[in-house]
Amino acid sequence: MKRRTLVKAIGTAGIAASLPFHVLGNAGEKKMKVLFMGGTGFIGPHMVRALVAAGHDVTLFNRGKSNPHLFPDLAKIKGDRLTDDIKQVTGHDWDLIVDSSCYIPRAVDTLMGAVDTNKVKQYVFISTISVYASFSQAGITEQSPLAQMDEDPESEDINKWYGALKVRCEEQAEKAMPGRVTKVRCGLIIGPGDKTDRFTYWPVMAAKSDEMLAPGNGDDALQTIDARDLADWVVHCIDQKLVGPFNSTNPAGLYTFGAMLNMCKNELNPDLKLTWVPTEFLNTQNLGESGGLPLWVGDDAEYAGIWKVNAGLAASKGLKARPLSESIKDTWEWWSTLPEERTAKLKTGLSPERQAEILTAWHESQAS
Repeated sequence: MKRRTLVKAIGTAGIAASLPFHVLGNAGEKKMKVLFMGGTGFIGPHMVRALVAAGHDVTLFNRGKSNPHLFPDLAKIKGDRLTDDIKQVTGHDWDLIVDSSCYIPRAVDTLMGAVDTNKVKQYVFISTISVYASFSQAGITEQSPLAQMDEDPESEDINKWYGALKVRCEEQAEKAMPGRVTKVRCGLIIGPGDKTDRFTYWPVMAAKSDEMLAPGNGDDALQTIDARDLADWVVHCIDQKLVGPFNSTNPAGLYTFGAMLNMCKNELNPDLKLTWVPTEFLNTQNLGESGGLPLWVGDDAEYAGIWKVNAGLAASKGLKARPLSESIKDTWEWWSTLPEERTAKLKTGLSPERQAEILTAWHESQAS
């Protein structure tokens, strides 16, 4: 399993390097003028709705390519942030920036160069736990070593350097607005609207299968955050003026693959037969060539701690998690509303035919 494949599948200098977080003054202020970078993809709409519900005045800046029909009542600026289009944000007195669409440091620089950073009270940068240098051990904290790209410092190859580029984005943000940056290091984001099908694979396959391949013995860790909980957390960070880095995911140890799949069964398909297939057998089935089993790490020591990140700081400051069963149910209900051409084939994971092949091979191995 390649590092860049899994860490991209999830989702510092200055003050944050010495202090995990701090609180800006006058927590609890409302009705701020918000520039939201992005806002119409997966996590963006949830955040925009939460900001509007909290009473803020939101303006969207994006290219107008994803779901342009959303938010007809909000102000919109159409453009590419990496071009002179970004100058359209100049001259506005933004109180707050929420940036959900930044992947390379140059995108931070162009934005910071276009706004009056002296007037912006807080910059909420949507980052990722992929910023960390290693996932081989459990318990990663906000102060754990960060990924670097020393051998290729000028690269903007997101596929190769996703986490390290996010690190540099965080650093550039802190340089531009020292002490006013909230670095939301998201874990695996799930819920309605997910375009990747990484988590969605599991409730969909559970709902549509008579027998489902369940990997390992059920004890493997799984760590997630619902996009709606993440949106509420962003608003909470704004309301409470929380800045610094936060591992923004549910507590480690809250769920396992076994718990998740049993919830899928109970919520969506009580007659489903879950067949637990040992890791040793799955390792013989060329899963990497057949779509794999999304999010399942198995015995890959390089990623032994990826779903065991320490999110205690965010929890202590107000990050809350809805029940995973609710996310499963809502994800399936959302999926069921999509057009047939979208739901005909999942973007990742085993096809029904490949699942059946592996299950047959497993049963035959047990009968011999």
